[in-house]
Amino acid sequence: MKSFLIIGMGHFGHHLCRSLAETDCEIMIVDQNEEALEDMLPYVVSAKIGDCTNIEVLKTFDIPSFDTCFVCIGENFQNSLEITSQLKECGAKKVISKADRDIQEKFLLRNGADEVIYPEKNMAERYAVTESSEHIFNFISLGSDYSIYEIDVLDRWVGKTVKELNFRVKYNLAVLATKKDGEVKPVISGDRRFEKDEHLLVLGKEEDVHKVTK
Repeated sequence: MKSFLIIGMGHFGHHLCRSLAETDCEIMIVDQNEEALEDMLPYVVSAKIGDCTNIEVLKTFDIPSFDTCFVCIGENFQNSLEITSQLKECGAKKVISKADRDIQEKFLLRNGADEVIYPEKNMAERYAVTESSEHIFNFISLGSDYSIYEIDVLDRWVGKTVKELNFRVKYNLAVLATKKDGEVKPVISGDRRFEKDEHLLVLGKEEDVHKVTK
């Protein structure tokens, strides 16, 4: 069972805590404000009130025991930066910190963050991609220019197989799965025929996806 530490129980911290609680894991939450913790108590195994900019406070949490430590402080970036750095000093295995601006993302990565969550930027990118095309419904960025995109089956593909379309060579995209009526089925054979009104989950670069969907 994985264990997580969430520092900062603002809006993002609350959403993160609820989502993690749906998995089989243990969660500890920390905030300076007791009221910010109260409604999360049913979801966690431990809740602490404390100033995590104080490294002595962090040391009492047995930081190395957590699989991932999340720093979700939004109001005071200096505090977020200090906590991120000090978590690493305390032996954190993995630190994921929240940023609100590009410059914050850079500083957090330089000061110990293994990953940076940038909610506003991520949502803006997602809507820019999905709303700019009638054929792209969702996408998950994997970094290094590659993402997984949910696209619809074009009329010219209906009834044809992955092999017949020579999908990977012709479009430079890998078909991972199909989705219809909310059900996802992995594509494990090149003989799978595409059906009308279903979506494809494909792995590739944005430029190649746009070439196909235009």
